Amino acid sequence: RGKVVLIDFWATWCGPCRTEIPGYIEMQKKYGDQGLVIIGVSLDQKGPKHVKKFVEENGMNYTVVMGDDKAIDAFGGFDVIPTTFLIGRDGKILHQKNGAMEHAEYEALVKKAL
Repeated sequence: RGKVVLIDFWATWCGPCRTEIPGYIEMQKKYGDQGLVIIGVSLDQKGPKHVKKFVEENGMNYTVVMGDDKAIDAFGGFDVIPTTFLIGRDGKILHQKNGAMEHAEYEALVKKAL
C-alpha cells in the first residue's frame, strides 16, 4: 500500500514481453522516486538461473521473481503473456493489460496512477 505497483507476467522466450522490457526499465528510472514499483513475474520453465542471466544481460533494474500457475490463479487466471496489472496506491487493480501495448500509451496510464 502507498505505492503504485506494476506487475508484469512475462517470459524470456516471449517476443512481445521482451519488446516491453526497455520501457519498464525507463519507467523505473523515471518514476521510482515517485512511488512506482515494478515487479516482473517470470513464467519461464528453464528456471531461475536462466532468468537471472537474462535479467543481467538486459539491465533490468526492477525486481524479478519466478511465478507459476498459483501466481496466475492469484490474479484471476489468464492465458496470454505479457499480462500486466497496474495497482493503485490503495491496493486496487486499476488496469489489466493482456498482450503488449504501445509504450507511450501505457506510460500515460502509469503517470495518471502516480
